[in-house]
Amino acid sequence: MGVKGGLSIGDVAKATGLGVHALRFFEREQLFLRPIPRTAGGQRVYEQADVEWLLLCNRLRESGMPIATLKRFAELVRSGPGNEEERLALLEEHEKAVREKLAALTASLEIIHDKVVTYRKHVDEGTAAGVWAPTPSA
Repeated sequence: MGVKGGLSIGDVAKATGLGVHALRFFEREQLFLRPIPRTAGGQRVYEQADVEWLLLCNRLRESGMPIATLKRFAELVRSGPGNEEERLALLEEHEKAVREKLAALTASLEIIHDKVVTYRKHVDEGTAAGVWAPTPSA
């Protein structure tokens, strides 16, 4: 452990894959579920629960959740019981958006795969020359 009684910012950076600057940004933007305490020397002292929260935040961000929405989610969680319906609605809306992106990506992947199959066939058969070649303008 990097600091007495907890994890240092370096430990958390390693555990989450986030850089030190990103961790400071998360703190500045109040994305943690609690204020991060500091030692007498000013070093931040994190707990494992902070790491677990950051790992969830990473997934939400990687899946396209805007910082403002993540910030709202953190505010709701921080404020405690009584707002579970709002948290659920926020997560359901994000889930819907991710599913829509996934469907769009899947459709794109199918088209790309068809082109790969077509090009592979032409390359293997030696007939690739001229496939979708630009035509000279008249």
